[in-house]
Amino acid sequence: MPKDPKPTYSPYIEVRESSIHNKGVFAKRDIPKDTYIIEYIGRKMTKEQSDIRYEEMCELVEKGEEDATVYIFELDDDYDIDGRVPWNTAQWINHSCNPNCETDNTNGHIWIKSIRDIKKGEELSYNYGYNLEDYEDHPCHCGSDNCVGYIVDEDEWPNLKKILEKKKVRKS
Repeated sequence: MPKDPKPTYSPYIEVRESSIHNKGVFAKRDIPKDTYIIEYIGRKMTKEQSDIRYEEMCELVEKGEEDATVYIFELDDDYDIDGRVPWNTAQWINHSCNPNCETDNTNGHIWIKSIRDIKKGEELSYNYGYNLEDYEDHPCHCGSDNCVGYIVDEDEWPNLKKILEKKKVRKS
C-alpha cells in the first residue's frame, strides 16, 4: 500500500485550535485579497461513493462519534472530493457567515482564495454553502455579528430567516 502524501503546505497558514470548531487555519502573515492560499485535496470519488460515505458519517454521528465530520466537497457533476485525509490541511478551514475566503473550483482543482485582505493571526473561513434542506443538522458557531445560526449558503438566508420566523411564531 502506498504511503500517504505529506500534509499540504502553504506559506500563508498554520493549523491550531479554533474557537469556532475543533481546529482552524490561521494566517501566519498578512494575506492580500485574491490570493490562492491552499488547494482542497483528497480522494476523488463518484457521487454514489460520496453518498455512501456521507451516510456512513451520519451513522457515526448518531452513535455519538465525536470525530465523524464530513469533508466531502463537490468537484463536478460526476465526482466529489473526500477531504477527510491526513494530507488535506484545507479541511480545517471552518465555515463562517462572514467569511474572508471563498472556494474556486477550476479545471478539477478546488482552491481556497482570499476575498479580502486577511491580517496575520486571523482565522480563515468560507461559507460552506450547504443547501436549506437539512439546515437543522448544521448549526453554525462562527460567532460573527451576522451569523444566521446555521451553515447555509448565503443565497438561502432570506428563506432560512422566513422558516425561523415561522417557527418562532408557532412557539409563541
